[in-house]
Amino acid sequence: MILPIRAFGDPVLRKTGKDIDKNYPDLQELIDNMFETMYSANGIGLAAPQIGLDIRLFIVDVTPLAEDEDYEDIAEELKDFKKVFINAKILEESGEEWKFNEGCLSIPDVREDVKRKSTILIEYYDENFVKHTETFSDIRARVIQHEYDHIEGTLFTDHLSALKKKLVKGKLTKITQGDVSIGYKMRFPK
Repeated sequence: MILPIRAFGDPVLRKTGKDIDKNYPDLQELIDNMFETMYSANGIGLAAPQIGLDIRLFIVDVTPLAEDEDYEDIAEELKDFKKVFINAKILEESGEEWKFNEGCLSIPDVREDVKRKSTILIEYYDENFVKHTETFSDIRARVIQHEYDHIEGTLFTDHLSALKKKLVKGKLTKITQGDVSIGYKMRFPK
C-alpha cells in the first residue's frame, strides 16, 4: 500500500524515533509498504517519520544508482544495495567531508549541497532482527546518514548555512502550505 509522505512542517519529522522490537505490530507489512511508497515517489531512501511514525526504522535502495555513470567505479557495490535499518545507531563518522546535492521526499523541489563525512560505522538490526555492525562509504554512507537524520528528528535543511536557510525559507513555507506540485501522495501539515 502506498502511504502518504509527510511534508516539511509536520511535527513528526522533528521527533526522535523510539526503538522497536521484533513484536512491533505488522512490521513486515510496514516495511513492504515503505518500499512501495518509496518506489512510487522515485526515492532511494525513506524513514518511518516520513510516513508519520516516530520509530527508529528506515530503508534504502540505491540499486538505481548502479546504472548512473557517476558511480560506475562502485556499480558492483550499488547494484544489490537494498537494506532495512531498525534501531540504528551511528557509532562513528570518519573521512573527509564532501559536499553533495541532497533532496528529500518530504521537502519536494528543494535541493542543496550538504557536507557529510565520507565513511560511517553503524550498528542496526535488519528486518529479521539480526544485529549488524558495518562500515559504509561513498554514496551509500550519504544516503544512510540522510535517512538516519530522519530518525533523529533532523532534516537535510538543518545542515545548511544561515544564508542558505534564508534563501530556501519561502520554498519551505510553500511546502508547509501544500503549495507545491508533486507526483506522489503527500500529507501536508494542517
